[in-house]
Amino acid sequence: MAFKVIKPGLLTLVQDLGRHSYQHLGVTTGGPMDEMAFRWANALLDNDENDSQLEITFGMLTLEAQADTSIALCGADLGATLNGDSVIPWQTYAIKAGDVLAFQQPKNGLRAYLAVKWGFQIKPILGSVSTVVREKIGGLSGKGDKLQKGDMLAYIACSQHRQRMVPRLAIPNYNSEEIPMVLSYQAPTFSHLDQARFFGNHYAVSTESDRMGYRLQGQPIGGNKKGIISEGIAYGAIQIPNDGQPIVLLRDRQTIGGYPKMGCVTPYGGGLLSQKKPGDKVHFANWTIDQVERDRHLQIARVAQWR
Repeated sequence: MAFKVIKPGLLTLVQDLGRHSYQHLGVTTGGPMDEMAFRWANALLDNDENDSQLEITFGMLTLEAQADTSIALCGADLGATLNGDSVIPWQTYAIKAGDVLAFQQPKNGLRAYLAVKWGFQIKPILGSVSTVVREKIGGLSGKGDKLQKGDMLAYIACSQHRQRMVPRLAIPNYNSEEIPMVLSYQAPTFSHLDQARFFGNHYAVSTESDRMGYRLQGQPIGGNKKGIISEGIAYGAIQIPNDGQPIVLLRDRQTIGGYPKMGCVTPYGGGLLSQKKPGDKVHFANWTIDQVERDRHLQIARVAQWR
């Protein structure tokens, strides 16, 4: 009772909500780059919110079902097909033994999430199955490996299916260039001109972007500033290194760093950013902490109330 991996895709990883409470030991959290897409996929199936899923980056993944089940697809549209017929994200699908689920290339967004009823049956490492390739932890092997051809993704067979879709108003606009963030306590170390440039810039996503962080390219700001004493790094921290080009640190970030930080993207903003491909443009919107908290509670409550 499993999905057999026929083609592993460019980067397909097992993820849950992450490996928390170990950053003081130098172990990063991992977890889904687009958290809300992940949460909706589990909600569609009435799964536990932390049940494991596949995070599919760029597509090119092909799976063959060995037993009946139900799946949910959320996040990017990667041109998925089920037995050759097109399927779209943000809804559930019935799977029969022998069915072939294939993902092509990105049409809208970059990362898709595949949930299966009751989650994939994988042994956790330090309380999580999240795959962090750089730290060689998590995933099927427990050693941080991305999916390989021939891997078997075990699940509990289920012949019952419930057709469900995410409400249209809850589906994010991955074409939006606006990324919400909050200023950090270090923001005053940047001049008013640098801050104006930061918020006025339309940055391009660099090819040097991955799950650890997104490098952005635009008009430099605050270059050649002195570093700071290394400190803990929060999810979404916006570092400004010596070249003045921002780096947004994401799920597989290092746990400490010493570059000055303009601020921090919101969890929702980080999800939007993670759906951008190299060359896509983004700009930052300055939110208050109250705005961020209201938005966060609204996003989580919307999923919980819909279950």
